[in-house]
Amino acid sequence: MITTKKVCKPMTRPARVHRLWPVLLGLLLAAPAVPAHAASKSKASLPPEIVSFIQDKETQARALAKKLDVKVSPDVWAFFRTAQTGTIPAITNAFERLKIRASQYEGSRDDPTVGTPVFQTVIEAILAVEACSEGDPAYPMAFGKGVIRSIPPGSIYFGGTDAGRGLITALSKSHAKGDPFFTVTQNALTDGRYLEYLRAMYGDVIRTPTTKDSTTAFAEYLADAQKRLDHDRKFPAEPRQIKPGEDVKVIDNHVQASGQVAVVGIRALLVKVMFDANPDREFYIEESFPLEWMSPHLVPHEWIFKLNRKPVDSLTEEMVKKDREFWIRQQTQMIGAWLTPDTPVKDVCAFALKTFGRKEFSGFKGDRRFIDNVYAVKLYSKLRSSVGGIYNWRASNSKSPEEQKRMLAEADFAFRQSFAFCPYSPEAVFRYANLLASADRIEDALRVGETAQIIDPENSTFDNLVTEMTRIKREKNK
Repeated sequence: MITTKKVCKPMTRPARVHRLWPVLLGLLLAAPAVPAHAASKSKASLPPEIVSFIQDKETQARALAKKLDVKVSPDVWAFFRTAQTGTIPAITNAFERLKIRASQYEGSRDDPTVGTPVFQTVIEAILAVEACSEGDPAYPMAFGKGVIRSIPPGSIYFGGTDAGRGLITALSKSHAKGDPFFTVTQNALTDGRYLEYLRAMYGDVIRTPTTKDSTTAFAEYLADAQKRLDHDRKFPAEPRQIKPGEDVKVIDNHVQASGQVAVVGIRALLVKVMFDANPDREFYIEESFPLEWMSPHLVPHEWIFKLNRKPVDSLTEEMVKKDREFWIRQQTQMIGAWLTPDTPVKDVCAFALKTFGRKEFSGFKGDRRFIDNVYAVKLYSKLRSSVGGIYNWRASNSKSPEEQKRMLAEADFAFRQSFAFCPYSPEAVFRYANLLASADRIEDALRVGETAQIIDPENSTFDNLVTEMTRIKREKNK
């Protein structure tokens, strides 16, 4: 829970969203991240690059413990010894025993010899291990190496997903030295221990958020939340400014906020602190959750985005073509070249049911290694969905009907690819269903929801999506 009495300048007004997004976002926030049927772990050993990285992390951890003068549990060093064996199940079990003492996980306790800034090195090690635990690591490793090749030396990179932090950290020449660039995870910026870890690692070279910056960001977010809450109370007939999933209350004259959306709001401000405080650096980001202020600054950059210093007026034909061609190359290798911007949604759903649902591969011209790797399909689906989100934002903030049409077309294709890569990904399903429903393509939105429901029947949020789309279809046909 976050509270304050202070009133500060509010953040920029949020961009417009499509009319169904508040309903669908509420369902998405409730969706489990991984379907239960897809939680198996590989018995394979780690690639040598990952084992070497773990050795480097232990060296960094020992130096950090000495620098910060903190007492570290012997079990932390035992974890690193186990991790260097390269045996994935043993490494995972060792981490599970350790994390229940790290206080930052649900149900964990606070062991001061575990929950220190040093524990960040353990997290980075396990994230790299998990990227290789679902099967053949070829696609996750290709993502990590590809991102590293694409970013100029000396830049600052914000990871978003577990792979976006763990693999980029692991496959860099030296994460601790910022070689070839500085890797930061946006998701941990609200954790004081992570900020201390960053300052110890990079503080002499780049500007990282301070404790004061963190306090200011908390206060600024809460002041803006109070202003939006006051608006909703005074003008109940107007569109709500408090967002779905954002729990904001005033108790005893204190603003209180909780939930994922609140954390993301504070995180966005701390990312902005780093962006503004390092004006001589180029920035790149892999999206975790969209951060509103940066949408006009983002340009697709292969798997990730370049975060430009100034807002970009529009995404040019050349930018869009480059992005589309990049993802068509990825798609052709992973699931085949059959999917184009003109492929009907019903054909995409038929492919998903056959390939992911029934596991039938007659005529399949993609790569079974991709389809069989739960980690890889989720990762690539998320990456493409993020790009689709930027096109969708551009469409809703377009300056002309022509630009809106062009951006909607690119958003549709990006979301369609994302859904084809992983048709049981809640983000892929809900984002695409929202786009289709907003374009009055309710039949297609319902098809997408029903396909996901069949492939992952244990995910009740897909049931809710189908119910909502069915209701809209019924009302439309009255």
